Amino acid sequence: MNQPFDASIPVLTEIMKDELPAPVAAPATAVRAPRIGEDTLDWAALERRVSEQVLQQLSNRVDFVLEQRIKDSMAEILDHALHALTADIRDGLHDTIGKIVARAVQQEITHLQAGSGRQK
Repeated sequence: MNQPFDASIPVLTEIMKDELPAPVAAPATAVRAPRIGEDTLDWAALERRVSEQVLQQLSNRVDFVLEQRIKDSMAEILDHALHALTADIRDGLHDTIGKIVARAVQQEITHLQAGSGRQK
């Protein structure tokens, strides 16, 4: 599926611009060795927050698009089914009315023939 870009779906850089941690200014004379535990924890928390936000936004968008596509598909299917059902009802009604009329005409002719036979 090759669909045009949807501007309402944020890209990762738009989500992350508010989430990036502020850089820590270290004194120029002292070089501090990074603490692996702190950096891993901060990056893991950032990763989790960004993942949750992206998932939430994508879920909302997917729900909306899915609902629209289902509505469109159902409308088309229901329209087709309605036309088919209408045609079936029309055909059935035409056949039934034809049979009723034929039977009524036959009964009337039989009644008229019986009446004319008695008069002779």
